[in-house]
Amino acid sequence: MTTAARTRALLIGTTSLSILTFNISAPRAQEAADGFLGTLVLGESKRAVQTDTAVPITEVDQEEIDDRQAGTIAELIDSVPGVSLVNGSTPQGSGINIRGYGANSTFGTDQKVSVQIDGASVGAEKLYRIGTQLFTDPLLYKSVSVIRGTVGSFEYGSGIVGGVVLLETKDASDFTGGKVGFAGGQTLGFSSNGDGITSSTVLAWQPTEDLEFLLNYTWRDQDNQTDGNGTPIGNSAFTLPSGLIKAKYTFGEDREHSLTFSLSRTTSSENDVPFDTFTTTAGAFGNVDRDTESTTAVLSYNFNPLENDLVDLDVVLSYADQQIDQSYVAGSSPLEGTPAGAGLLPLVNSDHRYETTKLTLKNTSLFQTGLIGHELRTGLEFARRTRRNANSTPGGEDNRVAVFAVDEMRIGDAWTITPALRYESSKIKGSTAPNNGTFKKDALMGGLSVRYAFGNGLAVFGSAAYTEGLPIIDDLGTAAFVTQSEKSRTYELGASFQRNDVFSSGDTLALKGTFYKTKLWDVTSYTLAGVRPPAPALDKIETEGLEIEVSYALESGLYMDLNANVVNGTEYAPGAAPMDWRNLPADSVQLTLGKKFGEELDVSWETVANRSINTGTTSSSGFAVHNLRATYVPQSGVLKDTQIRVGIENVFDRDYTPHLSTRPAPGRNFKLTLSRTF
Repeated sequence: MTTAARTRALLIGTTSLSILTFNISAPRAQEAADGFLGTLVLGESKRAVQTDTAVPITEVDQEEIDDRQAGTIAELIDSVPGVSLVNGSTPQGSGINIRGYGANSTFGTDQKVSVQIDGASVGAEKLYRIGTQLFTDPLLYKSVSVIRGTVGSFEYGSGIVGGVVLLETKDASDFTGGKVGFAGGQTLGFSSNGDGITSSTVLAWQPTEDLEFLLNYTWRDQDNQTDGNGTPIGNSAFTLPSGLIKAKYTFGEDREHSLTFSLSRTTSSENDVPFDTFTTTAGAFGNVDRDTESTTAVLSYNFNPLENDLVDLDVVLSYADQQIDQSYVAGSSPLEGTPAGAGLLPLVNSDHRYETTKLTLKNTSLFQTGLIGHELRTGLEFARRTRRNANSTPGGEDNRVAVFAVDEMRIGDAWTITPALRYESSKIKGSTAPNNGTFKKDALMGGLSVRYAFGNGLAVFGSAAYTEGLPIIDDLGTAAFVTQSEKSRTYELGASFQRNDVFSSGDTLALKGTFYKTKLWDVTSYTLAGVRPPAPALDKIETEGLEIEVSYALESGLYMDLNANVVNGTEYAPGAAPMDWRNLPADSVQLTLGKKFGEELDVSWETVANRSINTGTTSSSGFAVHNLRATYVPQSGVLKDTQIRVGIENVFDRDYTPHLSTRPAPGRNFKLTLSRTF
């Protein structure tokens, strides 16, 4: 399909969605006139569709986290439209790609997808052949939100083209229910493919209503998995101990103050494993002994006086530390002892460390000016990132100051207009020659989203956003990149619909479609050779796509979730003909059909399908895989409130490699999880 044809198809899809939702809603207009508008967020199926906002956001709550039985954070969000995984079944050599940006098969990240834990910015920069975007365990968290694109990103950073992943750790009150006393939880998980085993223990204590403590220790172990042909997938084994300590103190006459502290840590120790975490064998790089530690600490203060809507202040001080120590295993590389090996071995024998300290002050004000109601979020942010100097990874310091403002303005029940601005300045200083100069850069960026609700469940929206990716420490190695920022502009257009009693009494329907078009220019993250300078950088990258989310549930307990993504992209390089964007994800669709039998049983069947794709530089065959899940929670007897989850992933043992991945996907995998809160 040509670019023009695909663009027409995307636009037709968006238009058809608007027409469909309008036709469905028309017979219900009288009900809307009578004052019934239905719920804004529908959650009767597996996942709610966020129909009350123009921002393309998907939220994965605690129930879905548990039901998916994911082994990595990446596996939690792979069903979000626009999200593609790079080797998502392991914490090493994996990453998240959103709308064609983020992780790829060469670098763990390109800085266009931001990952935050309780407000702390985590992850490394462009570490060559080491994927370190997300190194943590999903059982530490109670929710994950994915913001796709730029328009909703200005509170979280600059240069965000793909999107933002926001993770929130568990609280003690999630287990105690806010009541004084002790509570705990124990989870045991088993998987057949790779003989995986997981144990997660939670202890929660509230000595008073105002004070709470939580301790979580999770241990996850997996051997090498096998693909659909029964062939072992090298470099897929791991042992991952993780811990979380969290405390919260609420005080003041009206409990208007609170202090929260969280400390999470995940470690891994590997012996004689490939340096190149994206591959299954050692290859030219050889093997290393590698220790990885990821630590995140967050101290936050909130002041929210009951009688003053102008003040809801958050002060968040965070520290994220990621350390990778590795040593080359003698004799593991065929290049050892050769001239090429003399330049290679220092690369694989180097240690890396990233430390990011950030202070964010953010206030939310609610007020009215005439007919306009405002939710104004303003903030000031100071951040410092330091990077240890290592072979092919210049060390240095990146200091940034940013201010931002997002004003969500509501005019009656119909219009929502949200302008957003962010100003950010950076100063990078290299720690070694020839990169020991000081380089400064600043940028003003922002966007505008507009949403109109017709009052019958149908809404249309559009947005425009501009952002700049300021130089990073990695750019110290290329003089031209240190003074150049990447620019990006994204336009979005979409429609949403939500209503009860659409096709039958007691049913709920929510759907949302977003068409987007993005242009990235003054490129520094990608070169014509696809690796790193001195190859010429690309001139620009253009992408466009259509994302669809649908949720439908009947009063009888039957439900359906549908997520789809159709995308196209082109890269332009000096002196070369335009080509398909090399990091373009495959078109995909995911369908879940299930039924809930009261509070006791939930069974579902999930199909995940990707279209074949050939970008000229990479190609992948299409596939469709099926997953079965069942959650059983006895309501009486000795097992009352025990959660029993059974899953079969890749039911028909399909042999396939997802596009953008460098390793085959796991074959059939039986999973069993037992959990109990006491």
